[in-house]
Amino acid sequence: MVDYTVNKEKIAILTMNSPTSVNVINGDFIEAYEAAIDQLLVDKNLKGVIVTSSKKDFMVGGDLELLLAANDAQQIIDIANRLDAIMRKLETCGKPVVAAMNGTALGGGYEVALACHHRILVDGKNVRIGLPEVTLGLLPGGGGTQRLPRMIGIQPALQPLLEGRRYRPAQALEMGMVDELATDNDDLMEKATDWVLNSGNATQPWDEKKFRIPGGGVQTPGAAMVFAATAGLLLKKTAGNYPAPKIIMNSVYEGLQMPFDRALSRESRYFAKCVTSGVAKNMIRTLFYSLNDANKGKARPEGAKETKLESIGILGAGMMGAGIAYVSAKAGLNVVLKDVSMEAAEKGKSYSTDLLGKQVSKGRMEQAKMDEILSRIKTTDKPSDISDCQLVIEAVFESRELKATVTKESESAMSESAVFASNTSTLPITGLAEASSRPGNFVGLHFFSPVDKMPLVEIIVGEKTSDDAIAMCVDYTRLIGKTPIVVNDGRGFYTSRVFSTYLFEGLECLAEGIPAAVIENAGKSVGMPVGPLAIADEVSIELMYKINKQTEADTGEEYKGKAIKIVNQFIEELKRPGKKEKKGFYEYPDGEKKYLWPELKKLYPKNDHEVNAGEVKTRLLYRQAIEAVRAHEDNVITSPVDGDIGSILGIGFPPYTGGAFSFIDWIGVKEFVSECSRLAEQYGERFEPPALLKKMAAENKSFYN
Repeated sequence: MVDYTVNKEKIAILTMNSPTSVNVINGDFIEAYEAAIDQLLVDKNLKGVIVTSSKKDFMVGGDLELLLAANDAQQIIDIANRLDAIMRKLETCGKPVVAAMNGTALGGGYEVALACHHRILVDGKNVRIGLPEVTLGLLPGGGGTQRLPRMIGIQPALQPLLEGRRYRPAQALEMGMVDELATDNDDLMEKATDWVLNSGNATQPWDEKKFRIPGGGVQTPGAAMVFAATAGLLLKKTAGNYPAPKIIMNSVYEGLQMPFDRALSRESRYFAKCVTSGVAKNMIRTLFYSLNDANKGKARPEGAKETKLESIGILGAGMMGAGIAYVSAKAGLNVVLKDVSMEAAEKGKSYSTDLLGKQVSKGRMEQAKMDEILSRIKTTDKPSDISDCQLVIEAVFESRELKATVTKESESAMSESAVFASNTSTLPITGLAEASSRPGNFVGLHFFSPVDKMPLVEIIVGEKTSDDAIAMCVDYTRLIGKTPIVVNDGRGFYTSRVFSTYLFEGLECLAEGIPAAVIENAGKSVGMPVGPLAIADEVSIELMYKINKQTEADTGEEYKGKAIKIVNQFIEELKRPGKKEKKGFYEYPDGEKKYLWPELKKLYPKNDHEVNAGEVKTRLLYRQAIEAVRAHEDNVITSPVDGDIGSILGIGFPPYTGGAFSFIDWIGVKEFVSECSRLAEQYGERFEPPALLKKMAAENKSFYN
C-alpha cells in the first residue's frame, strides 16, 4: 500500500501503491502509512520526505464503501482521530515533507497533501485538485476544514469547502492550494528533491508560536461578515435540506478558535455526524456508486456486438437536433445534420458555432479546435447524405405521422446495420417502430434540454429492439459524456411520466385555491430546481396540451382532473402557451425579471382554509415517488437504481434524497404507505399506494438492503 525507499540524497520516498487501480484511504492504507512514517522517524540521517504515488492519480479520496456501511458514530470518530494522529506525526517529524502530486488529488488525497509542508502538482490536462466531500453530503474528515483555512485564509477556503469544486492546476496554484507546478513526473521529482535540500521548512505555519490566520481570524469584523453572508446564501441555496454545508461552516468557525489538535478532534465529531446521516448515505449510494456503474456502461447487454462509432446522422436541426449535433461533434464524431432546407440545417449548426465561440472568447478553447469541431458537422437537406451513418437520430416535431414519414425516408438511404433512434419524450417506441422495415434496429433515445448541459439520456427499448441496438446507444451515450439508463417502452417512458406528476400536482394545488407563490416556493424549498408552474412554462403549456390530446386519441381515455382543465383553459381560452411566447403562468417582460401572472389570483382565488406549505411539499414529492414505483410495477424501469439515477439527473428530484426510491426507503416503506393512504383519502386516488409498496410494507422490505 505504501512503498518506503530512501534515495541517494538521503530523502525518504513514501509511494502510495494501492493494489487497486486508484489510491484511497481505507484501513489497509492507514496501517501502511503509519508503518512507513514510523520507519522514517527512527532514521536520524534523513534530510526530508517526499510523499508521492505510483498510480496515474495521486489519491482520489476515502473508501466510501466503508463509510456507507458505518452506523456507529464513535467508530467513525476513532478512524478519523487515528488518521489525524498519523498525519500529525508526519508533519511534526522535524523533517521537511513535500507532497509530489503526480496526478489528481481529491478529498482525503488532497488532505494527505495538506498535511505536508509543501505541495507540488503536475500541470496535466486532466489533473484536478479539490475537496468534493460536500457533494456527497460529507465534510473533509482528514483535517481539511482546519488546514486549508489556516493555509490560505477563511474566505478563500470556504469556496472549495462548500462548493466541492475541482480545480485545474493553474487555478489551484493561483488560490494557494498548491505551491508549485511541474511539467511532468521527472520535473516533479526533481523539484521535490530540490525543495527538500534547499528550501525545506520542517514546520507547518499553524505549529509556529506567532501564527496568524491569513486575512484574520474568525473574530475579526471581515470574517464575521463572511460567515454571516455565507450562511444566508447557503440557506437560500439549500433550503436547509443539506446538512453538510452548515456543519462544514461550524467546523471551520469553531475549529479556528481552538488549538490545532483540539480543532482536529472537533472536526472528527462533525465528520461522524455527516457520515451517519441519511442524506450522506442516500447521496453516496446514488451519486457515487450507482452513477459510476451507469457511466461505466453497466446497462450494456452482455454479449452484444461492439461498434466503433465514427459517424451519426441527425434529422431535424431545431433546438434538440442542434444540441445533439454539438455534443456529438465535440466528442469526435462526424455528424450529418439534416433538415428540410439548407437554411434550416445551417441555422442548427450555428448553435454549435455560438457555443464554441463563447469558449474561445473566454480563453477555454483555441480557435483551431473550434474550427476542427465545426468541420465535423455537415449540413444537408438530402436524405441520401446519411447513407454512411452508423446511427441516425430523429429529432423532429412530436408528431406520430411526421416521425413515420421521416423513418421511412431515412431507412431507404441507411445501411442495413445502421440503427435508427427516435428522440421522443412521450410517444411509445413500439408504436413508432411500426413505420420501420427493421424494428430490431429501432430504438428510443430521449435527450433532455438543453442537451449540452443535461447529463442523462434515456434509452427506450421497443418490443422488437435488439441487444445490439441497445448496446450501440449505450456506447454512443457514454462517448458523448452522458449517463445512460435503459428503460422499457410505455407512454412517457420513465422520466417524462414521473416528471409530469410534479407539474400536474402543482396545478391541482392551484385549482384548489392555494396561492401560486406558495406552490412555487414549496417546490423550490423541498429541493426541486424550480417550482412546478415555472417549469410548466419552460417545457410549454402548449406541449402539455398537445401530449394530452395525443394520449386521449391513442388510448380513447379522457384525462380527468382539475389540472388538465387549467391546461385546456390556458391554451383554448387564455392563449397563454408558456415562456416561448412570453406569457404563461408567468409574465416575461423584456429585460426584466419574470413574475407570476397577477390574474392567477382572480382565476383561482385563495380558499378559506389555512395554507399549509408543508403539506404542499409533501404532495409534490410523494406524487412523483408514487409514480416512480408504478413505473417499476409496469416494468418500465427494471431496478430502483435506474429509477433513482433517472429521477435525479432527468427531472431534478432532490439529490439529498438519493432519488425517488431511496426517498421511500429513507421515509420507511410502512410510513410512506401510511402517508399515501392519508393523502389519497384527502386528495384523491392518484395518491393511492401501489400494490408493490403495500406488499413490501407487509413483508417489512425495502428497495435497498
